[in-house]
Amino acid sequence: QVQLVESGGGLVQPGGSLRLSCAASGSIFSVYTGGWYRQAPGKQRELVAAITSGGNTNYVDSVKDRFTISKDSAKNMVYLQMNSLKPEDTAVYYCNARASTRQYWGQGTQVTVSS
Repeated sequence: QVQLVESGGGLVQPGGSLRLSCAASGSIFSVYTGGWYRQAPGKQRELVAAITSGGNTNYVDSVKDRFTISKDSAKNMVYLQMNSLKPEDTAVYYCNARASTRQYWGQGTQVTVSS
């Protein structure tokens, strides 16, 4: 069973930055697509950014040019650099690892953007 553990969330002022990290218990990001999802209160969970095993990335429109997803497969890590944060980015952020027939989730880390 693969475990994903997120870290790096917290409280930040609008315009600030945070870097989320996701540590996997196994060498999966060289094979699985790594992703970050978020869920705000009263809203559905949405995909924020994803990075394939080959390194291709995609982002939801609302975070393009502000967020950057990256990975270090040798360290079993996926990262989400978040810049120019807005109050609407406030949510619980979840790490995800996905293949064709299975996926794994982390427990989530809270990101709050507020002055």
